[in-house]
Amino acid sequence: MSEIKNLQPQAIWKNFHLLTQVPRPSGHLEKVQKFLLDWAKEHNVEAFQDQAGNILMYKPATPGYENRKVITLQGHMDMVPQKTKESTHNFETDPIQTYIDGDWVKARGTTLGSDDGMAVATIMGIFEDDTIPHGPLEGFITADEETTMYGVEHMSADTLKGEILLNLDDETEGQMIVGSAGGVNQNAELEYQEADTDKADAALKVTIKGLLGGHSGLEINEGRANANKLMGRLVQDALANYEACLCTWEGGNMRNAICNRAEVVLTLPKENVEAFKEEAVADWARVFKDEYAAVEKALEIDVEDVPLPAKQVPAEIADNLVNAICACHNGVMRMIPEVPHIVETSSNLGIVTIAAGKASFVVLVRSSRDSMRQCCAETTESAFAMAGMKVTYDHAYPAWQPNPKSEIVALMAGIYRQLFNQESQVQVVHAGLECGVIGAKYPEMDMVSFGPTLRSPHTPNERCNIPSVEKYWKFVLETLKQAPRK
Repeated sequence: MSEIKNLQPQAIWKNFHLLTQVPRPSGHLEKVQKFLLDWAKEHNVEAFQDQAGNILMYKPATPGYENRKVITLQGHMDMVPQKTKESTHNFETDPIQTYIDGDWVKARGTTLGSDDGMAVATIMGIFEDDTIPHGPLEGFITADEETTMYGVEHMSADTLKGEILLNLDDETEGQMIVGSAGGVNQNAELEYQEADTDKADAALKVTIKGLLGGHSGLEINEGRANANKLMGRLVQDALANYEACLCTWEGGNMRNAICNRAEVVLTLPKENVEAFKEEAVADWARVFKDEYAAVEKALEIDVEDVPLPAKQVPAEIADNLVNAICACHNGVMRMIPEVPHIVETSSNLGIVTIAAGKASFVVLVRSSRDSMRQCCAETTESAFAMAGMKVTYDHAYPAWQPNPKSEIVALMAGIYRQLFNQESQVQVVHAGLECGVIGAKYPEMDMVSFGPTLRSPHTPNERCNIPSVEKYWKFVLETLKQAPRK
């Protein structure tokens, strides 16, 4: 695991290695908060933790740079805790096991945490090095970005002093983000009285697995399958044509990750078991593999005999819930009309849980246009309402609207051209960035987001491109060196 410490630039990689040794899944940040405060004390960096769990660090300007605008370097400390089914990793106690595969750093069986550990490692690398020229700096390392954006939502209005925000949470080197989508969590719930299973029936567990999953904003337009949606089609067939009953459903565990695995337990008459396996399961496997042949190379459907559960979902309620899953909009709803290669509005059926008398669905709705976010949310809510489910919303965050007069974007575009003899790409993205919340609280702050190249964040296939980190580091340092004057 420690081999990544020797990669260049060491200022980032050695600190990223330190972060991989500290558990930091969203919702369990006590260890990484203590680690960052202890690290700051050890390196004589002024730092404190605010009431929202964010860590703030301060560093005065190097001599001769006192007249530069205050820059806030910002990223989030938490990581998405996703792992393969085979992994025994405990995100609350175990270090991430990293390895080098060609030009990429990966993790064994889990998310890597480069989203957004690269940002935190960058801030650490800059704040510990007194030879880097820069104006006044503050580091702003936020809490629970991946789940609720809790840190930025609950920070005090006087938290930040910066005039320029460099958000280090983008995932394509050479790209500068100047706008992002807003979003809201949609929660649908239904409680029901369980029914007894028929003791003469058999029980089967059906699992759809091997899907790519991925980031429900950045990768929602790549045609990837959602295991909950595929399972809905299969179970609908089982209920209608094989006298099956639904006992439990478990699909996904993150609202911002495309569901890559779902499993259900069904009961059905013993005489229908072989036909269901040989006809329905085999047919749906062929259909799904044909539909997603260009994308989902490892898609599998497994079916196995399991002990008969004592309880199941009543037939009418099961029909309604499965119909709601099938009817729920999932994926891209609309592209930006003026920029048709960028997603404007989407929804992700991230979590489906049906068990023990309660059904719970979680959808993340995103849009860069408020009216379309509402339209998409109402579309999915309609499907759930027809199933008798109660729908609530939480953790809404605003879109980040581009600033065409941004001084820092213009400066950095010139710096990138100067350093690499090529143009940077200025983009808006269909992801939720903290810039939207920060911009609402600090409307005068000039903001841009950028970072090294990451692929498949929020999945166990997450990886960080090694050559891109060196280019990104040079870009950060030159930006600090040429920071605008007050």
